[in-house]
Amino acid sequence: MKKNNLNINTVLRLGLTLGIFCISLVLTANDRIIIKNLSGKWKFHIGDETEWKSANYNDNSWDEINVPSSWENQGFYGYNGFAWYRKGFTISNEYKPHSLYLYLGYVDDVDEVYLNGKKIGFTGSFPPGYTSAYNSFRKYYIPRDYLNYDGNNTIAIRVYDSQQEGGITRGDIGIFMELDPLPLDIELSGLWKFNTGDKLEWLNPDFDDSNWNELIVPAHWENQGYKDYDGFAWYRKKFYTGSQFQNKELMVVLGKIDDMDEVYLNGKLISPVKTFNGENQWVEPPYDNYNRFRVYYINGNLLKVNGTNTISVRVFDYKRDGGIYEGPIGVVELSKYVNYWRGKNNKW
Repeated sequence: MKKNNLNINTVLRLGLTLGIFCISLVLTANDRIIIKNLSGKWKFHIGDETEWKSANYNDNSWDEINVPSSWENQGFYGYNGFAWYRKGFTISNEYKPHSLYLYLGYVDDVDEVYLNGKKIGFTGSFPPGYTSAYNSFRKYYIPRDYLNYDGNNTIAIRVYDSQQEGGITRGDIGIFMELDPLPLDIELSGLWKFNTGDKLEWLNPDFDDSNWNELIVPAHWENQGYKDYDGFAWYRKKFYTGSQFQNKELMVVLGKIDDMDEVYLNGKLISPVKTFNGENQWVEPPYDNYNRFRVYYINGNLLKVNGTNTISVRVFDYKRDGGIYEGPIGVVELSKYVNYWRGKNNKW
């Protein structure tokens, strides 16, 4: 006769799994702090007008609704379509040296976010190429030069809902600062140029990518309009370096990439080996390659000092999610990078 009770080994395994899960939750909760809580009343208007993203737009006549909560629960029952949220806030100048992120929880279905009139992120894709991202958590890097420290700031969020609940529905809403982050000298999170396909001319720093789309890095491309796309794609980003980087040893940090990558700086390969055999030619990646942390060494002589540099990232996604999906993303001096991880090891 079979016993209905779990044996002791099964119980122990379940307990260990639960314990690890709880530790993971604690670590996740403690790796950031909120410095500006944005939950509560937001200005709100249904419809879709480009001028509503402007920091100077007068929204005094707009309704107010609570965030987070669906707009259906706040008088807009049955409404599907476009709507905008707006919120003003201030940030102290003491946070200027720190990397800040806007957390918006979960938005049903698609969003596009502006800070003081400048786009800082989006998830999903609007009609006519509509792709829902209602179950994707929103986290957007805030560029330092977009903020008015000790001054007035405005967040404007364009939202599209196709059915059922709509809007900023749940989750932590606010501006967060990460604790003990890698001290990047150049932050490269945010909008990158992006194109699917594979042409080696795209590694050229002088290539004209002005007609390419923009994607948020880090984030899977499936959540940004490229649902179910598997294969080759390229990312490109330009950044300026001053004279302080002359002859410095540096590290390019690209977090995690799903699945395979080749990285070029100003047209020169900086990832250790050629990953691909030629245009549109690939080999099946190792099983856990998507989970490998990417960091690549460069000599400062490769940089254009007091000039604009171009980083090009060639990616192949084997299946499921794809792209540069987890940070940190940026450039840091080698000595800072090593000291940071030595400190981490001492804490462990």
